[in-house]
Order: sequence, then C-alpha cells, then structure tokens
Amino acid sequence: MDEQDKLPTDLPTEPREDTRQEDFAQHLRDIRELFARQKRVEDLVHRQEMPRHELVEQIVHKENLAKLAQKLEQLHAADIAYILEALPLDERLMVWDLVKAERDGEILIEVSDAVRESLIETMAPHELKAAAEQLDADELADLAPDLPTEVMEDVFRNLDTEEREQLRAAMSYDEDAVGALMDFDMVTVRADVTLEVVLRYLRLFDDLPDQTDQLFVIDREDHLQGVLPVNAILINDPETSVAAVMRKDALTLRPEDNAETAAHAFERYDLVSAPVVSSEDKLIGRVTVDAVLDYIREEAEADQLAQAGLKEEEDIFAPVMDSVKNRWAWLAINLVTAFIASRVIGAFEGSIEKLVALAALMPIVAGIGGNSGNQTITMIVRAIALGQIGQESERRLLRKELKVALINGVVWGGLLGIIAWWLYGDWRLGVVMTTAMTLNLGLAAAVGVGIPMTLQKLGRDPAVGGSVMVTAVTDSGGFFIFLGLATLFLL
Repeated sequence: MDEQDKLPTDLPTEPREDTRQEDFAQHLRDIRELFARQKRVEDLVHRQEMPRHELVEQIVHKENLAKLAQKLEQLHAADIAYILEALPLDERLMVWDLVKAERDGEILIEVSDAVRESLIETMAPHELKAAAEQLDADELADLAPDLPTEVMEDVFRNLDTEEREQLRAAMSYDEDAVGALMDFDMVTVRADVTLEVVLRYLRLFDDLPDQTDQLFVIDREDHLQGVLPVNAILINDPETSVAAVMRKDALTLRPEDNAETAAHAFERYDLVSAPVVSSEDKLIGRVTVDAVLDYIREEAEADQLAQAGLKEEEDIFAPVMDSVKNRWAWLAINLVTAFIASRVIGAFEGSIEKLVALAALMPIVAGIGGNSGNQTITMIVRAIALGQIGQESERRLLRKELKVALINGVVWGGLLGIIAWWLYGDWRLGVVMTTAMTLNLGLAAAVGVGIPMTLQKLGRDPAVGGSVMVTAVTDSGGFFIFLGLATLFLL
C-alpha cells in the first residue's frame, strides 16, 4: 500500500461512555452557571440605585432564558431528562417551560417516575394531550398510568383502529411481562420475494425502526416463518429468495413471558431484537435490546431501594413530606429493632459496669456480623434474580454459608481475640471475642440465606428490606451473644 492509499487516522469515532458522561456533567454545569449568573446579576441590580430596575431585570432574565433555550435545543431528550432530574424544582420547571412542545413526549418517557409526576402536575390538559400524541403505542402505554383519565380518553379517541389495539395490548400486560416491553414498530417481508425486492422495499423508508438488525418473515395470516438478518441481505446475491437465506430457528418470545427471563436470553445469546408471537405463532411485536437494558436498570435500581427499605424511587428535590412518607415505614421497623438491641444491652448493664472493655468491643462483633450478613443476602438475592437457585437449594446454600462463616469467624475472630488479649491482658476475653464473632457470623449467614428465601416462598420481592432486617438481627444477636458469653465466663 503506497502513501496515498493509507487510511486516514482522524476518522470520527463513536464517543466512549466515559466521554459522554463527562458531556452530561458539563451540560449540567453550564445550565447551573446560567442560573447562578442570573441570580448574581439580579442581586447586583437590586443593590444599585438606578431607574427602571424592573426593565433591566427583565432584559437580563430574557437574555439568560434565550441562552438556556439555545443550549437545550442542542441536547438529546435523554440529556435533558438527566438535567431535569438534577435541578431543584423551581429551576427544573423553568427549564421545562423552555423545552419545545414537540419534544415533551419523548422527554417525559426518559425522566424518572418521580420527576415525571412533578412535570405533569404543571401541564395543562391540552399540553398533556399534545405530548401523548407524539408517542408510539408502546411508549404511550408507559406514560398512561401517570396521565389524568380525561386526557387518556381524548388521546385514545384520536388513535386509529390499529393504534388502539396496540395500546390495549400493551396496557393489558403486567409490567414484568414481555408484553410490557414490546415494540410494534418493525419491518416484515414475505418468504417468496427476492432480496432485490426487499432492498427496494427498504429504500422506501425514511428511517428504519431503531435496533433493526433483522426483518421478520411472515405469511399472509401474519404467522412468523423466520427472520432475515440485515447482513444476509447485503452479502447474498440479490436474486436469492428470502426463504433461502432466512433463519427458521430464531428465538421467539411470548407476550406473557417473564421480562426477566427475556433479559437473560438477550444477555446469553447477544440479541439485538427478538420477535414476540401469540399462542398461534402470529407476529405481534418485537423486543429490542434498549428496552431490555432499561428494564434491567430499573429492576436494579428498585432492588437497591428495596434493600434500603425505600418504597419507591424518590425525586432528590421532592417536597419534605413526600420524602418522609417514602421512608417512614422501614424507619419505624428499624426503630423497633434498635430498641430491642438497646434492651439487650440494658439486660447486661451490670456486666458492662464490671468490665468496661465489653462496651468497647461489642460494636465490633455486631458490625462485622452485619457486614457479613449483607454480603450473603446480596449474593442470594442476585442468584434468585438470575434464576440460579430454587427452594431445593436452600439447605445446600445454608450449609455452604455456615462453613464460610465458621472459617471467617475462626480467622478474623481469632485475630480480634489476640488483639483483645493484648489490649486488656486477659486471654479469656480473647476466647470470648473469637467465639462471639464466630457465632454471630453463623447467625448472619443463616438470616442472609433465610430472609430472601422466605420472602420468595411468600411471593414477595426477596430484596425488600433485606439489609435492614439483617442488620437488626446481627446487632441484637451480636450484643446478646458477646455479652452473654462474657457474663458466663468472665464475671
């Protein structure tokens, strides 16, 4: 290859994820700076003695709003959603007012449920109707629970027959079903046409649906016969028939299938899209990888919140009382468990008075037990979510975790026992420390396995309140075990 045939080295490349995240942060900083600058100028104008204060303020305000609107116009809907979630309510609503009306729908879909609620509360019915009409049936189904009934009725009346049926179908499925992730925007072809015909057909589109890695081959009654990968269209002879190159063994989903199971299939087989068929094998939609990723992210966030005892996702700038209502239930439970732990300590006040070292050492036993229990429950909840364990595995997992606890208790409890012996000059205190640590780690292992497995048996989310319950048990149990052993063998 001579010099002029060498490929250029400055070709544009896809931005890396870390670069995109930096861009998000920079956009947010720019907008916050605009708000801060406006406030500084307004404060300065107020301090100056000049005529027409209000006129000057209006000019400054309009100038900043124009810059802000220009900035927002350049951003993707997902970036604007990110910014709205990161702004206090007054600034959030100011930004929302500057967004062009034709972008309202796509932004409402992107923002979190809590922030979406705060935006919808400020919108008039005709604005909500206009925003909803911008969306496809599957997107409208996601937004529908947050819209007033009268708005949804108006939107529904304005849909054509096909869109109404699609909306009904999308709203009829549970949020954890494949049907809730289903997209109706797809390209279908017949098996008896050539690839040349397919190419001519595709050129009629202004844009192909997002994540179109394959076309769906159907008969005249919409029964799925196979899938036609896009690369097969490009690399085969144009005169080849679709039937000759289509894949008949493609993975298919049912709308009632569990969305989590579908997500595992996408991960396992590196899928970009998958057809959704009815019980009669009629093609009714597809699931795409972006919908699956959104579902996985939302489920992961829900599990994190549930483990901390939060009922739902919370707007970080929500009114105080809304945040209080979201958090109070498990705080009340935690208050009860903390009171129980305090009474355990109170029952051994005499022992603590005689041997002050117990007061210094008992938080270590409880703290290590809580950390170990949270490690166990995290592993078990994850395994349940991935479908790796069932009820028949409970005893085997419990034995395994108890063995891990025994080894950790002997090793780390022994180390702490030696340190306690060295600090307080009593080998018996070291033995009590080692024994208490081992027993509390065993208790942590038992509750770490037992709590999520029991919740699963009861049909509840295994992650709900797990960390709170484990900490409560290991605190009270750790105090009781350590102080009880100390009372028996040291006093």
